[in-house]
Formats: sequence, C-alpha cells, structure tokens
Amino acid sequence: MSSVGEGLGKVEVRLKWDPSPFGEPPRHLDIVAATYAADDLHGRPAYVVHYDSRSPDGTINMTRHSQTGLGFGYVEVMVLEFDRLSPAYGRVVVGVVIHQEGGHRTFGEISNAGVLVVRHYTELLADDFAGVGDSTATTVAEFVRDGSGQWEMHEMVQGSDSDPAPFMLEMGSVPWPRTHHASEERPAETA
Repeated sequence: MSSVGEGLGKVEVRLKWDPSPFGEPPRHLDIVAATYAADDLHGRPAYVVHYDSRSPDGTINMTRHSQTGLGFGYVEVMVLEFDRLSPAYGRVVVGVVIHQEGGHRTFGEISNAGVLVVRHYTELLADDFAGVGDSTATTVAEFVRDGSGQWEMHEMVQGSDSDPAPFMLEMGSVPWPRTHHASEERPAETA
C-alpha cells in the first residue's frame, strides 16, 4: 500500500508467457480490468477494459499487447491512472484470462507465465500463477478507495474456470481480504 495521503497514482500491470511449442496453436493470454461504481462495488462492472478497449476517460488502457507471448519478458502491459479516475468509481479488479480458441488450456500448461504489478519503480505484486495452475482465468489484484478517497491495492490471486467473456463480468463478485503493505514492496523487475 502506498504511504499515507499519497495514493497509488499510476500503476502498471505486466504479463509474460512463452510462445507455444512449434506446431501447436498460439497461446494467447490477456490482462483485463473491471471497474465498479462507488455505490455498487461488487455488482456488475460499470465497464471492462481489455486488449481491444480502454476506459471511457482513458485512465485505464493497454499500452502493449501480444497474442502469442514472445519469451522476452513482459510482453503485455496495462496502465491504470488512479489519480485521474473519477470519484464515481470505487473499485477496480484486474485479472488475466487464457483464450481457449486452440483448445482447453490452464495456467499450469503455460510455460514461464507471470504477472507483475508495479508503481513507479516499486514492485507491488509478482505471481507465477502456480497457485491457480488448474484455472483458465484468475483475478490478480483489487484496487479500492480507502476512507479518505485514496486508492490502495489488495492482492487477489483467485482462479476461475470461466471463459473470458463471463469471467470479465463475474471477476469482481468476491471480495478478497489480503491488503498489500508497504513493507512488502521491493524494486521492480524491468521488462
């Protein structure tokens, strides 16, 4: 969590994975974000951001996208600008989905996969999806406004077997209790 009164400001979510072995269909993973109204934090998302969309005000968008993974570090990046996000929104849940066009795939079948959440040069969360190896989608982090209106991050690695479209609608329905603390921050790995 950021220091008192400072808030999160701009955060990046980075995703990496290796491409498919030769002769297999491409492995396509995506970062997704669901934004919730301040008066309905666990209902239906007000809007969802993914590889071919951005938030209506431009505060959440994809700056890098891959459909195959490259094996060269973090190949997909989503930027969330919490200092510009309207007070009408009180919660954002970020997750990762595996597209299933080439056959059923889980995180356990994707080599060298990982997600990194970074604020400036500080690593807020790093995960290799080992805990959700049997899942086809997972939430990663929940961002919520505290009592003073500042944004804080909660780790929320929770697997799902839903396909991408239904997952994006349901990914914020369950709150997760683990709050990120400043003592857990460490220098971020570069792309």
